[in-house]
Amino acid sequence: MNIKLAFSLIALSIISLETYALDPIVTDSTTKSSVHTTGSITTTIKSPPPSAISPSLSGGNGNDQCIVGVSGSVQTQILGISMGSTIRDMNCERLKNSKTLFDMGMKVAAVSVLCQDVRVFDAMMMAGTPCPYHGIIGTDARIAWQNDEENRPKTEEEDDDGSNAILGGIGASALGFLLLL
Repeated sequence: MNIKLAFSLIALSIISLETYALDPIVTDSTTKSSVHTTGSITTTIKSPPPSAISPSLSGGNGNDQCIVGVSGSVQTQILGISMGSTIRDMNCERLKNSKTLFDMGMKVAAVSVLCQDVRVFDAMMMAGTPCPYHGIIGTDARIAWQNDEENRPKTEEEDDDGSNAILGGIGASALGFLLLL
């Protein structure tokens, strides 16, 4: 067995000497190249359109207030407009004021506040319990209201002088003009 091992070692060393004795292969190459390209390049840029973002309006940030937020915006290719406003809800205020007066024990004053709404006024008259008239209640109040038609509560249509319609028309015209830009 020792002979086989000795023979293997001798053969291996001869092969490795022969490998180290070989000359390395050297390659030398130089190339010159040039590329000429002709053509046209079209670049398409896709970007999001400009945007007018309406403000977020809230009446009191969750507080118990009678305010409603309204906002809107318009965007064209060139110009963007954004605006917002708050609107008071008068009926909500009327209900809160009446509730507060009632809680303080002022029942006639609470009913008087509610009677500023023509629907409540008409309902009270139909029920036979007319709204108070300058501190007068009952049948005397009914007679006083019948004699004083001018101070009776009016509906919003009766009370409207048309200014809201004019302002709405101007706003719609301006919006239409901006959209044409």
